[in-house]
Amino acid sequence: MGGASLGIVIGGLIGGLSTSSFTENIFSEYVPETSTPKQSTYDYENVTLQIKEEQLDLAKKLIQTGEVKIYREYFTEEKSFTVPVKREELVIEKKKLSTGTPEHKDGPTEIIRILLSEEQVEFTKHKVALEDVSIYKQQLEDIKQVEETLKREELKIKISGSPLVKD
Repeated sequence: MGGASLGIVIGGLIGGLSTSSFTENIFSEYVPETSTPKQSTYDYENVTLQIKEEQLDLAKKLIQTGEVKIYREYFTEEKSFTVPVKREELVIEKKKLSTGTPEHKDGPTEIIRILLSEEQVEFTKHKVALEDVSIYKQQLEDIKQVEETLKREELKIKISGSPLVKD
């Protein structure tokens, strides 16, 4: 009698599992509620069922999120500088003599030549480094929270009648 009741228990188990209690299995195959269970050949003394669940396989891929263009832009601006310069100026001073009669010489006129000069501002332009700019990519690591719905199977026992079932 023990073998027969065990067969009924296992049969009830298999019958309960293969009916409409599972309308969607782990592989997203939809089974209609009114489908007829498939007849399978089982050794009712030893039945093994695999209970499955989905597991998430995480992978990362590198995607381009943007592009940065770096270039130098040139501007022109007018600047004013104050530069002190020197120049020479001719000064002629006349002094009255204390004697009333000037002495005149009869002879050629004497010419005195005096050279005058001044400083002029000359400039040249040259480039001076203002700063060094380093450009590089830096790897940063963030932690992202990922949420996904995963499916799993549970063993359910549906008993009809009054068989003896041990858990």
